[in-house]
Amino acid sequence: MTQIASRPAVLSAHDIELGYQRPKQSPNIVLRDFSMQVAAGEIVALLGPSGVGKSSLLRVLAGLQSPTRGEVRINGELVNGPHPRLGFVFQSPCLLPWLTLEQNVAFGLDFRHQPQITRAEQQQRVHAAIAEVDLLRARERYPAELSGGMAQRTSLARSLARQPEILLLDEPFSALDEITRSEMQALLQQITTRRQTSAVLVTHDIDEALIVADRILLIGGAPGRLIGQWRIDLPRPRDEVISDLTQMRVEILQTLRDTRRATRQPVQMEN
Repeated sequence: MTQIASRPAVLSAHDIELGYQRPKQSPNIVLRDFSMQVAAGEIVALLGPSGVGKSSLLRVLAGLQSPTRGEVRINGELVNGPHPRLGFVFQSPCLLPWLTLEQNVAFGLDFRHQPQITRAEQQQRVHAAIAEVDLLRARERYPAELSGGMAQRTSLARSLARQPEILLLDEPFSALDEITRSEMQALLQQITTRRQTSAVLVTHDIDEALIVADRILLIGGAPGRLIGQWRIDLPRPRDEVISDLTQMRVEILQTLRDTRRATRQPVQMEN
């Protein structure tokens, strides 16, 4: 297994604090003193109970939301807004119903913040991305004609067409059935390995984090903080060796329980 830890960081966040202003009240602080790094080709899972700021953190990393304090950098470059090296996959596929699958994948390639490329290169990127998620036969279908798994593959292809250096994924497989979810997890691992793309995956599912990630960051408390970190040295795929990770799973659950006792907040790991 390649030693991820020896690779340089492509994404870093330092001392992130995020708060929301409330009328006539003190700000609601969601995240505080949060720092992380993601190495080239690494998959990092952000795990934790509902309401601790995982999705908010992902929006900050994507440049979609400015932190109250702290900074995010990609290869040393400060992130101040949507970045062409970042691809975002939402929990909902967010496909435009009046566009075909192929048109949805192409959508946004000519946006202002994207590198300007020729029409021929756009078409090549779109075709390659659709092929990578195995949907070439469905490229002329409309979203209403797609299954949930096909729609999420389309959403992933839309991000891949931008050739991102880093993929940010906000619980992208949570609404899928177990078989489709397992297929999507395998696809994500294959793509990041093949492209040497880094990924940050928000999930509530401990087993998903153990199967997919190279490293797990556990967020908890009120406001959210980094309360635990685990590196997984087993090679992928891990579906058949998940029992070897039982002790790590127990440690993660125990850390969550200890945090709940300290903050007196309920922990919910299911959707």
